[in-house]
Amino acid sequence: MTTPDADEFAEPLPATRRALLRRLARGQAEGRAPSLVGAVVREGQLVWTGSRSSGEGSAPDADTQYRIGSLTKTFVAVLVMRLRDEGLLDLGDPLAKHMDVPEAGGATVAQLLAHTSGLAAEARGPWWERTPGALRPETADIFGERPLIHPAGRRHHYSNPGFALLGALVERLRGAPWGEVLAREVLEPLAMGRTSLEPRAPHAGGWAVHPWADVLLPEPAEDTGRMGPAGQLWSTAGDLARFAAFLLDGDERVLGAESLAEMRVPAVAPEEGDWDGGYGLGTQLVRTGGRFLYGHTGSMPGFLATLWVSAEDRLAGIALANATAGPAIGSIAADLIRIVAEHEPPIPEPWRPLTEVDPALLALTGPWYWGPRAYHLRLRADRGLELSPATGGGRASRFRAEPDGTWTGLDGYYAGETLRVVEGEGGAPVHLDLGTFVFTREPYA
Repeated sequence: MTTPDADEFAEPLPATRRALLRRLARGQAEGRAPSLVGAVVREGQLVWTGSRSSGEGSAPDADTQYRIGSLTKTFVAVLVMRLRDEGLLDLGDPLAKHMDVPEAGGATVAQLLAHTSGLAAEARGPWWERTPGALRPETADIFGERPLIHPAGRRHHYSNPGFALLGALVERLRGAPWGEVLAREVLEPLAMGRTSLEPRAPHAGGWAVHPWADVLLPEPAEDTGRMGPAGQLWSTAGDLARFAAFLLDGDERVLGAESLAEMRVPAVAPEEGDWDGGYGLGTQLVRTGGRFLYGHTGSMPGFLATLWVSAEDRLAGIALANATAGPAIGSIAADLIRIVAEHEPPIPEPWRPLTEVDPALLALTGPWYWGPRAYHLRLRADRGLELSPATGGGRASRFRAEPDGTWTGLDGYYAGETLRVVEGEGGAPVHLDLGTFVFTREPYA
């Protein structure tokens, strides 16, 4: 891997910084937010932060805590994926294999992560976000009269109790409270010392703004107890920048890049009329302005939060506000990414030749034919291959070399399929077999 240009780690240019601050200021003014903090991460580094505040004195900064609501769910999902990677559970396991929760109706771990378990959206009343968790001391206390609203696996139906169950699952398999597990396994390795279950100064106060007057109304900040895995965490723009860098590239101390990539694969078809949004495994997915973003939004009484990552742009945007409603927090975070991507598109890395080439592999490159259709086969680094149509659109894929001399498709139609070279007498390649599709050197050979 080549080293990115040094400019990729520098702070944005003055014109970019002004555009970022203007977007933040517009979001705070139009959304009537008591305060709003924004941040941009580029190539894993925090390169810009800004804030706007209606209060007198010092403004909040990247070290000021805000409640991040459902962004907590992505942290819990990371804990569950760690359990999977260690072999302590399978995503296809029914929850009942690990816990006695008949209310879950046989839902699997994956369905709970993807909000396809069929569980109700909210916990048993009173309103769990505004009342003490002591009202629901046991896991069974979070369910109302109708725990299951839909058949498991049939549709996406956002469920806060579903993530309360995942937090309880972590506790069961780790033998410790989920918050302690989170601190030990995620927060400490990622140096997220300003992320916690309870607020730690300096932190913003939670407010609602009167709908018909510019008047602030205080909001409660309850410890939600068993419902905590659905939205309890407090964090800062600085800490979330570290988490965004982790979501982009992974960290073997916490979770590898392959497992994180699995979390951002759509797990279910989008809801009707919302084809620009979806959900993976504890991760929200959106498409805006032709850009694919993943991360999560969050809200709790008095607070809004969003973290979006664009893998293609190597950028992340973070927005935090201390208002129950008002600021378009998801759009603000997405716009921070867009502004940097448009103002300062990355400089392509220089082309470099392969350092060594296997003559047998080089002999495979060039034109191949699937019936009458011409394809090009190119040799990439690490003995990888790339197959693409010679003209027009079609089934193009990259392939990873395997120890047994075959290749595995990485994307497109052939993702996961096996490419092998079929040899004739003398070991000369006769054709390529790609999941039973035959590619020959001549049309219809």
